[in-house]
Amino acid sequence: MKLRQLASLRWISRAWYYFRLGYSTYLTFLLGYLSTLITVYYLAIKNIPYLLDLFPRFVPFAILATIIGAPLSVVIGWFHIKRSILFSSEQDISVEANPYQYKLTPGMAKEVNTPYLIITMRILRRLAEERGALSESEKAEIDNLEKKLTILMEGGFVGAPKRTTDF
Repeated sequence: MKLRQLASLRWISRAWYYFRLGYSTYLTFLLGYLSTLITVYYLAIKNIPYLLDLFPRFVPFAILATIIGAPLSVVIGWFHIKRSILFSSEQDISVEANPYQYKLTPGMAKEVNTPYLIITMRILRRLAEERGALSESEKAEIDNLEKKLTILMEGGFVGAPKRTTDF
């Protein structure tokens, strides 16, 4: 019975996420775009005789606004990502708030990649020690790294996350 409740709760949680994504990304975008066009046309253009002469009907105005607005929005978006410090700040916040920047993601990273790294590191360390190619500080670095990887594999986190309450 508990497993069934958990599956039901998981389904509801996933549906809630899909709803928020679809609503905020697509539905509100479309409604907001149409609402802006309608508001500008009927509150601004209809009350300015010169503009009303240029756009006596809504549809040509909407088409021209889209033809101008879409490329302008692409340029603004490109500038935001490529040339503005705002995007990098947003990404910094996302990284700081994302617990998986300090933990291993379940699945392949935890079950395959990290154990592989540890085994490879141990083999390379043994080969380097046999040849006398490791200094004491390098051995300490390898030990420290292996300890961190082991902590990650056991479900812990490394580093200094800004929010530890979610862990």
